[in-house]
Amino acid sequence: MVTRGPSLSRRRFLGYGGAGAAAVMLGTGAFTENIASAARLKGANPFTLGIASGDPTHDGVVLWTRLAPDPFAADGAGGMEPKAVRVEYEVATDDRFRKIIRHGRAVATPELGHSVHPEINGLAPDREYFYRFRTGGEISPVGRTKTTPPPSSSPKELNFAFASCQAWQDGYYNAYAHMAEEDLDLVVHLGDYLYESGVANNKRGVTVDPKFATETFDLARYRLQYALYKSEAPLREAHARFPWIVTIDDHEVENNWAGDLSQADNEPDQDPEVFKQRRAAAFQALYENQPFRHAQLPSGPDIRLHRRLRYGKLADFTILDTRQYRDDQPCGDGSSADCTDRLDPNRTLLGEEQFNWLVDGFSSSRAQWQAIGNQVAMGQTDQDPGPETLVFLDPWDGYVADRNKVLAAAVDRDVRNLVVITGDRHQNYAWDLKKDYADPDSPTVGSEFVGTSITSGGDGADIDDGGRTFLAANPHMKFFNNQRGYVRVNVNKDRWRSDFRVVPYVTREGAPVSTRASYVVEDGVPGVQEA
Repeated sequence: MVTRGPSLSRRRFLGYGGAGAAAVMLGTGAFTENIASAARLKGANPFTLGIASGDPTHDGVVLWTRLAPDPFAADGAGGMEPKAVRVEYEVATDDRFRKIIRHGRAVATPELGHSVHPEINGLAPDREYFYRFRTGGEISPVGRTKTTPPPSSSPKELNFAFASCQAWQDGYYNAYAHMAEEDLDLVVHLGDYLYESGVANNKRGVTVDPKFATETFDLARYRLQYALYKSEAPLREAHARFPWIVTIDDHEVENNWAGDLSQADNEPDQDPEVFKQRRAAAFQALYENQPFRHAQLPSGPDIRLHRRLRYGKLADFTILDTRQYRDDQPCGDGSSADCTDRLDPNRTLLGEEQFNWLVDGFSSSRAQWQAIGNQVAMGQTDQDPGPETLVFLDPWDGYVADRNKVLAAAVDRDVRNLVVITGDRHQNYAWDLKKDYADPDSPTVGSEFVGTSITSGGDGADIDDGGRTFLAANPHMKFFNNQRGYVRVNVNKDRWRSDFRVVPYVTREGAPVSTRASYVVEDGVPGVQEA
């Protein structure tokens, strides 16, 4: 039995009260008139967790930092005293800050882990900017960010990368060191930024402080886990180099959770109300440590993560949340060849509201490419080359009706190019999306690129027996790889190109990177092709 930390107070569990709401708004920079009462921080470097920007629009971006002069302090407070601290920020058109075009002040409050999320507006579209923070005489590293093109424009191209699954205990963040050197407009992180498990047993071969050996359950421990992950310089560098669009999968809270249910929902101490307390703590720590806008501020155990970001008329990014609104996994989770519940037309992965929001976006979008940011594999993953269909039940294979409805809606609403980008699997796939996998003659209606992990799973291999089985059992799968890395994407009016960038090892530092394979989707032609 794992010893759990103290429960959240009822006030924190149910949401922010008046004082908490004020603290939140101070962190956005909205209440500049109240900043005079905030203390000035003096002493050690407070920017140990780095800086970041996120959710870019054509005229703005959100900036982020969290003050933590002692990031591994046992109480999770980062070495900060329980009082508000003034933080200044600057945005410039050059990295020497000779032309500062925006500056302001926010207040880092203990209620939000001394994080700030100033939202910068009024910027020029499709433009590179530089930013930094200052407090107590200390100046942060310089970050680079970029706005998106005007909504009515037709950009020549879009360059981005997507990544997921970065278990600290499984290796070093070699992939991020190379991602930071790419020429990208933005990065999409598709979940498992954090893993909830302790890291005493790790593939790095290092001894860790005992406070990192336990599983995360309360706010202090989640804060410590983020501090550990953000202690990795390549991750901080990738954040500082590009704006990120971030969502979650399961491990930011707990493995394979579903809606209000813990994976351990059959245990007496994991009833839904107890699990909601854990989820509230996880979501608060998530917000404190990511470049989220105020719209993503959690309310107790709830957070709005599904959202849409446009890149001119070239592409829309539709970011899904496949955890908060789903029904419990059918047939006890795991894998099954005979679970008929997975076919139940009333079972949902997205929930009704999010499903309607998604398909309404299909109708209203003017974008040439619909990029769906998705956490768990949408395409069918049969594990049996024989007559049976043996599938995992946590991803869309466990929610067949929702998958079929989404793909049918894309066809019915004349989506020109549907491309799904996915994490979770710790493997690289390029495959076709079929309108109905139960029908051998079903048409291809979209494409999916599943990206491997940054570290999760350890060093990996180019292909293994599992990969050979997948290729034999799934004719819609055109490519499989089991190394670590990320996917680099170039999109233009003629085609989408995904380069699978891989490193040969993660259990030691300094790995080189190479492009293992490249696959394309031609405009108006659903399905993947080798470049």
